[in-house]
Amino acid sequence: MDRAAALALLKDVMAETVKADGPDLNARQAAILLRVSLDPGPHTVRGLAEALKLGKPAVSRALDALSGLGLAMRTPDESDRRSVLVQTTARGLAVLANLADRVIRCQRKYEASAPLQAPAAKAAAPSPAPARSLSLPKAVRDDGAGIGSHAA
Repeated sequence: MDRAAALALLKDVMAETVKADGPDLNARQAAILLRVSLDPGPHTVRGLAEALKLGKPAVSRALDALSGLGLAMRTPDESDRRSVLVQTTARGLAVLANLADRVIRCQRKYEASAPLQAPAAKAAAPSPAPARSLSLPKAVRDDGAGIGSHAA
């Protein structure tokens, strides 16, 4: 998948997400919820901050929001009373399951709209041609400096 296709898929997933019932998470909250749910634990505020390269206060604020939405919870660490463990709640897992289903649906729509390629050509191609023609800035299209790059 190339950048244009990846962004088109993300656009579709995000459009479906804003139309869906459920909490409206920001990127930081979503990243924390995904990490706690998908990566082996135990998870602490300090560990999440280090893994995501965020400050502990930023992680704590995101966890406050996730806890308020009933998506994550903090429990005392029995082995270290100075620390708390972070876990995803059943509601948090349900929200992520719905998100995963939206990603799958959007990916299937994308694949169905992509032009059919011969099996040999498909195997030889590094990534499929985007189903939609996107006019992206050069920095986003190329493999050089682009999104997330701080090159001057």
